[in-house]
Amino acid sequence: MQQPEPDVRARVARLFVYPVKSCAGVELGEALLAETGLDLDRAWMVVDGEGQFLTQREWPRMALVRPQIRLSEVVLRAPGMLALHLGIDEVERPLHVRVWNDELDAWDMGDIAGQWFSDFLGQPGLRLARFDPEVRRLSNLKWTGGIEAVNQFVDGYPFLVTSEASLAELNRRLQAAGHAPVGIERLRPNLVLAGVEPHDEDRLAQLRIATADGPVVLKPVKPCARCPIPNIDPQTAQSSPEVLATLSQYRADARVDGQLTFGMNAIILGGVERTLRVGDAVEGDWLFD
Repeated sequence: MQQPEPDVRARVARLFVYPVKSCAGVELGEALLAETGLDLDRAWMVVDGEGQFLTQREWPRMALVRPQIRLSEVVLRAPGMLALHLGIDEVERPLHVRVWNDELDAWDMGDIAGQWFSDFLGQPGLRLARFDPEVRRLSNLKWTGGIEAVNQFVDGYPFLVTSEASLAELNRRLQAAGHAPVGIERLRPNLVLAGVEPHDEDRLAQLRIATADGPVVLKPVKPCARCPIPNIDPQTAQSSPEVLATLSQYRADARVDGQLTFGMNAIILGGVERTLRVGDAVEGDWLFD
């Protein structure tokens, strides 16, 4: 039986992972899909002495911490700092942490890592936590439709999907108001689509990605409400209001009580352990309520 034509055809334009929550991302040509999202995405998180997580919202200099992924380690670099090497499979001792409303058992990466972040951010007592793969942290079941979607230290969902066209529309509006265009790094996606219209990702029921290993299926479940982080220039860590101010003119979303949104949070329906690559073909169908 012939399959119906998809409503949307696109391709994977860019892939990003963010090894340390709220620090800079790493753009990849290919990325392994783990149960929790792209491999190593938000596997580490900076916490204070009470285990409470830190983000760019209060600590914009975190944007200047730039990871590099190697075979068995992640290397962090920041202005004025020696490189910090994190063994991907190395931890030192248990640590209890809190991310939003979730309290979790995690692992402490040790005194050197903690002091590195304390020195760079000018805040004593910081620690670097590693997610414990034995812990099952679930996305909000109300938004996932009861599907148990596990994730690491992300804000809430395994994937954030947006498109080149959505960024182009934001930049068109920024430039019309006399502001400079911004890069996709401000919006911190995992998957960027090419070949769709602005914000088509908002209206898709599924994304079916044809990888060389077989299909990957993602389900967009919740619009991504935006905090002040898109206002922070990732090159300078300086904040200015124009990005959210521009989004406020056209991106208030009734689905999340009028919050400003950009991109869609998504969960994984199939394809774990397959590798996504830039250029992979993507199909999708419109979501009809």
